[in-house]
Amino acid sequence: MNAVPTTTTGPILEVAGLGVDFWVENGWVPAATDVNFTLNPGEVLAIVGESGSGKTTSSMALLGLLPTNGRSVGSVKLEGEELVGMRADKLRKVRGNKIAVIFQEPMTALNPVYTVGFQIVEAVQTHSYMTKAQAKVRAIELLTMVEMPDPQKAFDSYPHQLSGGQRQRAMIAQSISCDPTLLIADEPTTALDVTVQAEILDLLRNLHKRLNSAIILITHDMGVVADLADHLVVMKDGAIVETGTVDQIFNAPEHPYTQALLAAVPHLGTGEAVEVVSAREAHVKPALVVEHMMVEYPKRGRVPAFLAVDDANIEIYPGEVLGLVGESGSGKTTIGRALVGLLPIKSGVLQVAGQDMVGVNKKDLRAVRRNIGIVFQDPGSSLNPRWPVGESIGEPLLLAGGYSKTQIATRTEELLDMVELPRAFRNRYPHELSGGQRQRIGIARALALSPKLLVADEPTSALDVSVQARVLELLQEIQKEQQFATLFISHDLAVVDLLAHRIAVMHRGKIVEQGSKEQILRNPQDPYTRKLIDAVPVPNPAEQKLRREKRAAAKV
Repeated sequence: MNAVPTTTTGPILEVAGLGVDFWVENGWVPAATDVNFTLNPGEVLAIVGESGSGKTTSSMALLGLLPTNGRSVGSVKLEGEELVGMRADKLRKVRGNKIAVIFQEPMTALNPVYTVGFQIVEAVQTHSYMTKAQAKVRAIELLTMVEMPDPQKAFDSYPHQLSGGQRQRAMIAQSISCDPTLLIADEPTTALDVTVQAEILDLLRNLHKRLNSAIILITHDMGVVADLADHLVVMKDGAIVETGTVDQIFNAPEHPYTQALLAAVPHLGTGEAVEVVSAREAHVKPALVVEHMMVEYPKRGRVPAFLAVDDANIEIYPGEVLGLVGESGSGKTTIGRALVGLLPIKSGVLQVAGQDMVGVNKKDLRAVRRNIGIVFQDPGSSLNPRWPVGESIGEPLLLAGGYSKTQIATRTEELLDMVELPRAFRNRYPHELSGGQRQRIGIARALALSPKLLVADEPTSALDVSVQARVLELLQEIQKEQQFATLFISHDLAVVDLLAHRIAVMHRGKIVEQGSKEQILRNPQDPYTRKLIDAVPVPNPAEQKLRREKRAAAKV
């Protein structure tokens, strides 16, 4: 497909007086009010703000992608053509072709019953005259562009067979398949490790410069904003509180909320050295023991057997946080799933809360799961869409037995307080909450039974920095009080620096380096660990530009 650069001389997008309301409990509730901005060819506009501030809602309203209880007013012009009130058949031709979206949660945006390749081919053929064979070549090319480890394998795989980061890359490949004039990127690098994130940001930058197109970047990662954006819009409670160039807002923020937002951004290298409560010296048994563990995905159809974890060794004691980092597909989430009995162990030792998990029977597995809490990477796919979130939070208590309805209701309210959500949210459904709010529901559910081991798989990936900071504080406070062990799986090294006592680095199924966070982050020994640290974007536009140029020079 030959990309045709945008030739318009005027703005690509003009948004004037945009408002979005939702019909909730017999009344219209405003989600965004009086949103105004202009986006010119070749520009990247970042929209930042806390979860629920209206970032995603106002952006989805541009394309009429609102739930049935939503409505939008105002004006949205794409290259001079009004989108608000446009006929559905005309709007379908705009979606995916002129405007494409990278959604926040790829697991819920990709169709689970079709292969990734089929879905990309479908997008290409919908907006072009390519044959199926030509569209397949284009799909493989796109998967290669987004650094998919094995493009042909990914093409033949279903979404659930890919890691979170690989699903995100597949989503990006589908979104850029038609070289859109405007790309709306809703947390496009949330599930990506920092090395691939750097490549994806370079890809998006090169795409929009080559096509002279524009990007709306919705994110809570201020390092990504510093790396990619030209202009910045800050939203709070559905309204824009500050706009300006990235340099202006990073260096001289005027609104108190913008100042607080930037102050909450974690910086790699600023985490304090922490001492673990000396459970080891007190001869307390570790909450988790992994010795020479190997986990293999069995052969399925055309997909061969795959050794996902090779010779892993980990110990986590009560009151200790182990950060597990590495690129997507390295085996981080596989270890987390094995710990809770969702994947069988091929060989080695795995003990959780004193229970041997190798060959465990269903009765013992049910008992040990009461001592394990897990926060999944995709909150949208882990919550039951037919249940109010209060029922999801209380479900572990109901399954464990021994709790009355009153006790479950009381505990549910306590957990909502803990993650700083209104108690009235217990009656809302997952689709009525923002991504960050759903993630907090997932954290509340994981803590319902006061676990001995918490497996946190990207627990703050969907949270804005201000809420992220508070949630991390809450996790620390709860852990100090209850002394449970935590396996903290993340690609965000700055967050790991804040929270973890020790860090293990995974690469291609193996743990290549392990030690205290001071050893790993300040004095890394393995070349891969050094590569990870060098790729972390910093929330400073000038410094990030220098880092990007240095990285580009190293490739030549």
